[in-house]
Amino acid sequence: MAVAEVRGRLRVYLGAAPGVGKTYAMLCEGRRARERGRDVVVGFVETHGRERTAALLEGLEVVPRRMLSHRGAVFGELDVAAVIARRPKVVLVDELAHTNVPGSVNVRRWQDVDDILAAGIDVVSTVNIQHLESVNDVVREITGVVQRETVPDEVVRRADQIELVDMSAEALRRRLAHGNVYPPEKVDAALANYFRAGNLIALRELALLWVAGKVDDQLDRYRAEHGIARTWETRERVVVALTGGPEGETLVRRAARIAARTKGADLLAVHVTSADGPAGGDPAGLSRQRLLVESLGGTYHQVVGEDIPRALLDFARGVNATQLVLGASRRRRFAQVLSRGVGVETIARSGSIDVHMVTHDEARAGRRPRSRAALTRKRRITGWVLAVAGMPLLTATLAPFREVLSLPSEILLFLCLTVGVALIGGTWPAITTAVGGSLMLNWFFTRPIGRFTINDPENLFALVVFVLVAAAVSAIVDLAARRTREAARASADAALLSTLAGHVLRGEAAVPSLLERTRVTFGLTSVTLLERRPEAARTPDHQSDPDAWRIVATCGGAPSTCPGLSDTDVRIDDTLVLAATGRLLDAADRTVLEAFAAETAVALRQERLQQEAARAEPLAEADKMRTALLAAVSHDLRSPLASAKAAIESLANTGVAWSDHDRAELLDTAAESLAKLDRLVANLLDMSRLQAGVLGVTTQPIALEEIVPRAVDDLGPLRDQIEGDISVELPEIAADPALLERVLVNLMSNAVRYSPPGRNVLVSASRHGEQVEIRVMDRGPGIPPGAHDRVFQPFQRLGDRDNHSGVGLGLALSRGLTEAMGGTLVPDETPGGGLTMILTMPIAVRGVPA
Repeated sequence: MAVAEVRGRLRVYLGAAPGVGKTYAMLCEGRRARERGRDVVVGFVETHGRERTAALLEGLEVVPRRMLSHRGAVFGELDVAAVIARRPKVVLVDELAHTNVPGSVNVRRWQDVDDILAAGIDVVSTVNIQHLESVNDVVREITGVVQRETVPDEVVRRADQIELVDMSAEALRRRLAHGNVYPPEKVDAALANYFRAGNLIALRELALLWVAGKVDDQLDRYRAEHGIARTWETRERVVVALTGGPEGETLVRRAARIAARTKGADLLAVHVTSADGPAGGDPAGLSRQRLLVESLGGTYHQVVGEDIPRALLDFARGVNATQLVLGASRRRRFAQVLSRGVGVETIARSGSIDVHMVTHDEARAGRRPRSRAALTRKRRITGWVLAVAGMPLLTATLAPFREVLSLPSEILLFLCLTVGVALIGGTWPAITTAVGGSLMLNWFFTRPIGRFTINDPENLFALVVFVLVAAAVSAIVDLAARRTREAARASADAALLSTLAGHVLRGEAAVPSLLERTRVTFGLTSVTLLERRPEAARTPDHQSDPDAWRIVATCGGAPSTCPGLSDTDVRIDDTLVLAATGRLLDAADRTVLEAFAAETAVALRQERLQQEAARAEPLAEADKMRTALLAAVSHDLRSPLASAKAAIESLANTGVAWSDHDRAELLDTAAESLAKLDRLVANLLDMSRLQAGVLGVTTQPIALEEIVPRAVDDLGPLRDQIEGDISVELPEIAADPALLERVLVNLMSNAVRYSPPGRNVLVSASRHGEQVEIRVMDRGPGIPPGAHDRVFQPFQRLGDRDNHSGVGLGLALSRGLTEAMGGTLVPDETPGGGLTMILTMPIAVRGVPA
């Protein structure tokens, strides 16, 4: 198909639910376009018998539909070739998600529309929110209806214009009740099922959110195309910057309060990962703060940037944030004089973004830099010993060769000693060696010897250079050793955290397993997770009161009974503490331990949620069963009871002279109603016996040509709609005669109920190996394959959300009785349309007890 140089424009009317008027709106737009002088044709419009919609078609040119035959019926579809040959300016095409009849050029109508757009023709179309692919599963959960006809979201998002056709749930239900959407005979079922108020409200919210996302995308694209970097305050977005420090929770809560003051404001937390600087991040603190952000309804993000203020502002502008929350600097005043700091620098560059500097206890206290030795204590001692002993030893060694060696050679040897001391002991032993070595060189090797004076200025220069070089080399060696140790420590921490992450991903996040992993990782004697008792008072000494705490889980040796008795305790939140015994941990180990503690708390919460869900599930199922039973029984038991009661009261009325015919009819009505009531009660009792496992089953050899006629007779007036094809040559089956008869009656009555008028139900049987299959086939609407198992759920019918159309026990009871007799009951599609229930029973073996 030829592609036009200029692609047509697509306009979509998105309906929040069926019946809101999207087709009506599309036709109105078509008429307005025609009045403006544009060439408009109707490609495909489905009026669904609505008079006001059909009236809008008058005066519009309609392209004839392409007629296709399928399964003995003729269907009209959009004629894409005819529309393109007609070449109008605008074409109206209804139902974008429609599936075409086999034999069409394309499988879906949105593909037809794409072909028309490619030909340079503008298209105005319609689609409902429930037909969008991304919300298909959500719609199924809300309405219980599977939408087979869907359209990819990208197809609709590419539309040049999307207009939401919206209506409140109450207004739409009134439209239905007035017959403006469906024929009167379908209104009650629609209002009670798909068009319930809750469903419509949920669908409306889905539509509004989807369109809002589309508008947000359009705004971002417009700003990007026009190079607009400044913030447009279309919606409040509050960004809070986190470092993992102790002030983080204060900042998050303050930002959440700022966002809460503006309804609909978004809360976003961001952490800048940098190679150096205060934003390096505390993993445990960040984990806790991330959980807090998400619990407050916000989202957590992490970005990489060497320039922290620029990274923060780039992120804020990228998400179109209006406010940025930062913590006041924890640096001391002298450090702030040397550098403005992240907060001041961010404010200077913020532009239209409001920056909130939040004070906190850590800022008032200031941050004292921690001094951490790069080398172990043993190496530092060895360095000092080498420095103190090495200088006199080297001097004594070189003294006999004083006349042979020159001063530069002696300086180089002392420099080698200084470098060796720096490699072993670090900076201060090396500087001591450099200074001491210069004094030794001055006294023993520089003329005049034996005095701290230097005759030759060049020798003075050589000694000064020696001291400077020695100090520089020792500082560089110490710095390299420090960085090596830090890298090794960071690598070890990363490996530990990676192990922890893998531990969780493998599903091993049980609390005892995490505690054991913590104990082994840090070489501890015992690790205990403690929880403060709710009734315990928070007194100053409650940390050392065992009665105020209870042990949630522990591993290793004797557990800690309260935080005050442990070597190291990590406070997770107001109620949980991880207590470790065995050794004191340094600050770096404690940081990683806090990450383990945070993950243990998450695992504990997950376990408790799973336990609560497990406890709630039976209650929910029982409540669901009870609610469904009450709703169903209130209808199906009351109906025959009311009929029988009315018939009996009529007969008991002595003021009316009933004829024999009328009296017989009333008696038949009462008898039929009581028989129906008896069957319903029997079904309920049998279902309860099945679920309790106390149903008595006695199998014996039985011939189908005996049991099937009895089941057909039990149907009463419905027996005339049954056609049987049971061969007398079939072998006997092993079954309980009474239960099998009940199963067949339920299957046949269900098939008759859903068969169209004039189409009888066919019952057939055939042998397959050591089994006999009994098929009950109807020509009704059938059910989708994905819903086969749902028809066997008790107290509901497929598509009946309120259960007012019957108890719905027939198929559930039939499967239960069949399986109790050792058989199977499965549904299948009837060729040509309809449902076939396949009942399979084993062949009876003579001489062997069944």
